[in-house]
Amino acid sequence: MRTDKGWRRFYAMGWLVSAGVAAVAFAQWLAYVREVEQRAEDAERSREETARRRAVEERLRIARELHDSLTHSISVIKVQAGVAAHLARKQGEEPPEAVLAIQEASTDAVRELRSTLDVLRRDDGVTPANGLGRVEALVRRARDAGVPTTLRVDGERCPVPHDVEQTAYRVVQEALTNVGRHAGPATATVRISYGSGTLTVRVDDDGRGAARAPEPGHGLTGMRERVTALGGRLRAEPRAEGGFSVHAELPTGPGE
Repeated sequence: MRTDKGWRRFYAMGWLVSAGVAAVAFAQWLAYVREVEQRAEDAERSREETARRRAVEERLRIARELHDSLTHSISVIKVQAGVAAHLARKQGEEPPEAVLAIQEASTDAVRELRSTLDVLRRDDGVTPANGLGRVEALVRRARDAGVPTTLRVDGERCPVPHDVEQTAYRVVQEALTNVGRHAGPATATVRISYGSGTLTVRVDDDGRGAARAPEPGHGLTGMRERVTALGGRLRAEPRAEGGFSVHAELPTGPGE
């Protein structure tokens, strides 16, 4: 009887010791897993910080290149246009409209370039303040450049996301630039329509246009990339009645 009781106690002690060893081993395993996970998180964080630092360095490099290659040249154009306008007024003449248009366009170009360079140098996600409020300035500049242009706004004006505003501005800017370059003698119409969950931008011209859709260049590719990045759609094609049309649909949020 005593021997059986002793063996039972021995077995019980053995089970307790085994359970204790298993608990210690499990605790050590959990500690090891946590250490491995922590190392993985540290490695991932290090990779992200390295990638972020490289992205910042690349932005700074681009900013320096743009500043060195473009800002000086555009500033010279602006100064020369200003001098030409000043000399014309000094001689009692009105400066040619082309000179005034060059002066205004170069002023805007310098402002936009400096704003973009400022964004590249910062790391706060702030974007240049080009939006729907400056579309009228684009239309006025196109008129000054010799392209009769009208602006029409349909629907009730309402706030839209900033990136949508900036993309709409860029679409109008590039489309009007292309009208001046490629359409020949032409008139243009800019239409901005506020819809339920959608902002539509359309720029039509009645110039010579193209017999078929143009090969995508940097401007058209840039427009398409901006629009599709927001989940929108862009059509750029010749019109059946002549001229060319750029039509962008940009989502602004949930529709009603």
